[in-house]
Amino acid sequence: MPRVDASQSLLDAAERLFAEQGIAHVSDRKIAEVAGNSNHSAVGYYFGGRAGLLRALVERHQRALDPLREAALAESDSLVGDIRALVVPLTQVLAQLPVPSWRARFLDQAFHDPAIAEMLGDADDLIRAGIQVYDSIAARLCDLDPEIVRARASLMGHIVATVCARIELRVQESGDTAEWGATADFLSDAIAGMLQAPITH
Repeated sequence: MPRVDASQSLLDAAERLFAEQGIAHVSDRKIAEVAGNSNHSAVGYYFGGRAGLLRALVERHQRALDPLREAALAESDSLVGDIRALVVPLTQVLAQLPVPSWRARFLDQAFHDPAIAEMLGDADDLIRAGIQVYDSIAARLCDLDPEIVRARASLMGHIVATVCARIELRVQESGDTAEWGATADFLSDAIAGMLQAPITH
């Protein structure tokens, strides 16, 4: 029987605990215990501490997400295409996870955590494909006030993270099947409308 990678077990445990309890409320010791690791300093050993663990979680997600996002953006020829390049690859990755999963809820926690936002702000390499999509969207909306575009783009991220997290929780609690494709269509249409809405000064 193949040996389970200890670092992978720690990532899985951390993702679940962070999703369920919040990033600030979970200790590194608890993560090690849930991962079945008798070394309570395992997070420090494998990842150099909490920041390294969080970066590794984001990197794991981006490795699955970025190739899909880059391919979708390369085929886009419109604003809606760009938005779908942002949303659809995420829902595709989430659809491939086993049920129950905790990825969307972890990402929602991470999106709204100032410490992680600061970390990502200093690590463009982690979210390269996402930045490319945002830049393309902004270029297509060059007729609007750039500050408005930036604010709406930020709201777009909040909407996607929150909706996906709620769907993931509902699936776990109810046993329903997640309709990730329909979710991507709905979010893409709604975001396109929001981004292009008239500006009231």
